[in-house]
Amino acid sequence: MTDRGSSGVQGVSRAGRVIVYGLLLLMCLYYLLPLFVMVSTSLKSLDEIRSGNLLSLPKNVSLEAWRKAWSGACTGAICAGLQGFFWNSVRFVAPAVLITTVVGAFNGYVLAMWRFRGSDFMFSALLIGCFIPFQVILLPMAHTLGMLGIGNTTSGLVLVHVVYGLAFTTLFFRNYYVTVPNELVKAAKIDGAGFFRIFWRIILPLSLPIVMVSIIWQFTQIWNDFLFGVVFSSGDRQPITVALNNLVNTSTGVTEYNVNMAAAIIAALPTLFVYAVAGKYFVRGLTAGAVKG
Repeated sequence: MTDRGSSGVQGVSRAGRVIVYGLLLLMCLYYLLPLFVMVSTSLKSLDEIRSGNLLSLPKNVSLEAWRKAWSGACTGAICAGLQGFFWNSVRFVAPAVLITTVVGAFNGYVLAMWRFRGSDFMFSALLIGCFIPFQVILLPMAHTLGMLGIGNTTSGLVLVHVVYGLAFTTLFFRNYYVTVPNELVKAAKIDGAGFFRIFWRIILPLSLPIVMVSIIWQFTQIWNDFLFGVVFSSGDRQPITVALNNLVNTSTGVTEYNVNMAAAIIAALPTLFVYAVAGKYFVRGLTAGAVKG
């Protein structure tokens, strides 16, 4: 009876795993299907797209759509290529991510390890920044950039994203640092370590998971942002998201689906790369700050 019962349970368990993995495979195919259509369409010619099936593989692989999406050609004020706008995004995304991560780490360290009068109120005030919609700060930020003389510049976009992103990175780091044992800080103080030495020698080396969370979060938010890019930049200073929108909506008489698909993939590649390289740290860093605080 015991052998029959155990074999029956194993059979049910094996069948359950097959069902679960089968459903997971179907869901993966469902979510990857749009990506497959985008890649295959970008490798086809317009004639093949019009006469063929969206799900069919390209008969003659062509990279002409990718070349046109990247380099393109400019006619008057309209540029079809994404190359210059891609590097525009790199120029303001990199410093914005770096500044928000470093300053957020320092803010989180202060709020978690060095309690002072009003620290709880300050942390609550910073949290409010996480819930302020983008649209609310457009006019005040435009006025501020104008007063500082950095409107329609890369520095202006960096400042906008730093101001908006600090509330999130501070929250991430503060919730992570409250899980660090206080004994480490107390022992460092007894040994004569000061405020900055404790941060650089003890706290920061323990922060790799949450640093990666901050980098991935901020990079994704800033790179994919459209509203700030279209409002606070113009012309050849616009980021790649705005250029992609202009490319897709440019009326030339013929909709080049292959070029549009290639351009969309080019715009998405940096965030896909970041998640592929550092994605394993993302969940680890988020769950690390969920135990305490």
